[in-house]
Amino acid sequence: MKRYLISGGGTGGHIFPAVSIANALKAKQPDCEILFVGALGRMEMERVPAAGYKIIGLPIAGFDRKNLLKNIAVLVKLGKSLLMARKIVKDFRPDVAIGVGGYASGAALRASNWLGVPTVLQEQNSYAGVTNKLLAKKASIICVAYHGMERFFPADKILLTGNPVRQNLMDIPAKAQVAYDYFHFTPERKTLLIVGGSLGARTINNSVIGSLQALADAGIQIIWQTGKYYFEQAKEASKAINNPNLLVTDFVSRMDYAYSIADLVISRAGASSISELCLLGKPAILVPSPNVAEDHQTHNAMALVNESAAVLVKDAEAPQKLIPEALKLIEDDEKLVALSQNILKLAEKDSAERIANEIIKIAQ
Repeated sequence: MKRYLISGGGTGGHIFPAVSIANALKAKQPDCEILFVGALGRMEMERVPAAGYKIIGLPIAGFDRKNLLKNIAVLVKLGKSLLMARKIVKDFRPDVAIGVGGYASGAALRASNWLGVPTVLQEQNSYAGVTNKLLAKKASIICVAYHGMERFFPADKILLTGNPVRQNLMDIPAKAQVAYDYFHFTPERKTLLIVGGSLGARTINNSVIGSLQALADAGIQIIWQTGKYYFEQAKEASKAINNPNLLVTDFVSRMDYAYSIADLVISRAGASSISELCLLGKPAILVPSPNVAEDHQTHNAMALVNESAAVLVKDAEAPQKLIPEALKLIEDDEKLVALSQNILKLAEKDSAERIANEIIKIAQ
């Protein structure tokens, strides 16, 4: 029976690929044991058990680049986490340890290296994170989602696999009538999907609020996911402009349906979102979040823009440009088709399965 340790998290962009890899390993080796290691107080401590896996949390935190004195406590937590991680690896005795980025994976994989456990890295972004760059030298293989990652990692260890995405998104065909019915929409009108969402979505949501009248005048259908934090404000603002073609929601539970009917998507440029857009061939306007490490969302977006596979609107320019750009683009069928064809070329299929195959090879 094989044992696999999977570590990382902090954001959905790290957690989702981690769970997908675990599911793929389970599908191939039903009797394998999987243990997750995360950071206490972060999203993975809820999401991983909800997906049916055991997780142990480390008291680890990121360095504070603004307030250097706070880093004394961070260093103490790091030392404690490394000791805990070493004990976890010793007790669990994994055949392979897999790191998906995030603070916890640094400690767990470093401990695995010390104890001679082979390690595999999965890097979601086109600009490698600090943790993965530090762990790369000792890794057996590094699974990446973008070309050109030799800038960060040893070339002979890199494997282009793409990012695992939510599998159910692929099950619904484009323009499915069931999806239109779900949202009480019609195939006769174009549909714009706006994915606000986490705290990072303020700019997108404010840009929409400032253009509600223009959106109403355009006569298109709009699914606007605001995220919990902005929902009340968005609902209030949209009441003032009675637009029967606008659906405002804090969370779209059937994202497969939303993608199915979307003629154009407005989104941040997180790695998971981009992988989904590529696989589904969706024309997109990307608004990279400026609040992420190493500005990696801009790098992610530019990887698409350079292939004429997406349109980029800078965060600072979004309040003026985002909705006018979207309204112009959604009526330009030729451009929509070109974007769709180009983004499809960048899709990497069956990512979780391919990564699992590599992990199993190493375990054997």
